Amino acid sequence: MQTFEYIARDLSGQRIEGVRKAVMQNEVLNWLRQQNLIPVEVRQVQESSHRILKTRGLKVKSADLAAFCWQLTTMVEGGVTTANALDTIAHDTDNQRFGHIIKEISNRMKRGESFSSSVSEYPRTFSNLFSAMILISETGGSLPTVLHRLGTYYDERDKLIRKIKSAMSYPVFAIIIITMILVVIMAVVVPMFKEMFAELGGDLPGITKGFIAFYDFLLSNFSFIVGAIIFMVIGVFAFSKTALGRITLSRLFLSIPLFGKLITHAFVAMFCRTAATLLGAGVSIVDSLDILSDTTRNTIIKSAIRRGRESVIEGSSVSAGLASSGFFPHMVITMITVGEESGSLPEILDRTSEYYDRKVESTLATVMALVEPAMIVTVGLIVLVIVLALYMPIFTRGGNLGA
Repeated sequence: MQTFEYIARDLSGQRIEGVRKAVMQNEVLNWLRQQNLIPVEVRQVQESSHRILKTRGLKVKSADLAAFCWQLTTMVEGGVTTANALDTIAHDTDNQRFGHIIKEISNRMKRGESFSSSVSEYPRTFSNLFSAMILISETGGSLPTVLHRLGTYYDERDKLIRKIKSAMSYPVFAIIIITMILVVIMAVVVPMFKEMFAELGGDLPGITKGFIAFYDFLLSNFSFIVGAIIFMVIGVFAFSKTALGRITLSRLFLSIPLFGKLITHAFVAMFCRTAATLLGAGVSIVDSLDILSDTTRNTIIKSAIRRGRESVIEGSSVSAGLASSGFFPHMVITMITVGEESGSLPEILDRTSEYYDRKVESTLATVMALVEPAMIVTVGLIVLVIVLALYMPIFTRGGNLGA
């Protein structure tokens, strides 16, 4: 006999967790159905190493997960068993660590474990969404269909991530270059000019005096400034681990002009696409919202989804439940209402995610249109101040000599 942990829902949507002894996982699934419970997750417990296994796995890029899903879809549709298909993918994948995990999953399946329980042992690699959808395919769905949905989901998520990274790469690169230039100027150029000014003697222009005073302040208080920055970073990190800190920082990120809107649009696009993927695979709306609440670290967004889920459990419609959370835009609520009334909620959510993908692109374009000129003006002002401060005494002396 083996020990299995299970998570299920009763007919009212109430979450039920427990442990049951059985020879195979299917026995637990059948027992849950006999109790009029809907299985959400069933996994084998290995008492000696269960705690270690829960932390196993590694973060894998969305592009790698999409390729994995499509490869597995093609091979399973071609009649290859899942375990053998996993062996082939593990051998061919470029990511050796990911390939090792895939091979371990295959070995588990060959020992009699199900696909869903095997992947659930690697929560850092395969999310709750992945495990839930695979479990659905095992309890009456089609594995190739579910894998194709997952592949499309991970591919679209990868495209969204790449859009945001591509747009933000220029500002980040520019800030790094500017910082390096300023460090070189402060560490090499300014000391040379200070020596030259000391040799020349005489009174310096006001802008030069101010700049030299600022430089001397930085130099004499360098250790204190670095220590203060490190202390602030540690303080913010420690604050972010508290309940108040998580709420405060989450609200702060969402309130940043333009960037807060970008975060909101990007999450809504991801939320709609993930919900469409889950509902299209047969996952209940309550379970879908439960999974979706774990897709973000932003406490404000997470709380909004959980409030919506509680409203649905209490009998509200999906649109009314999410509207009561106060986070989701009116456009999303309207589209969900249409989807509920027409019985095509997954399709409507897919279209809504595409709409918000375009909103993300337009918001990114607006951000870049403002950031690039602002950075150019900032760099120009910094260079102007440095040039004037360092060369004004030379120009002044040259003018005096000409007179």
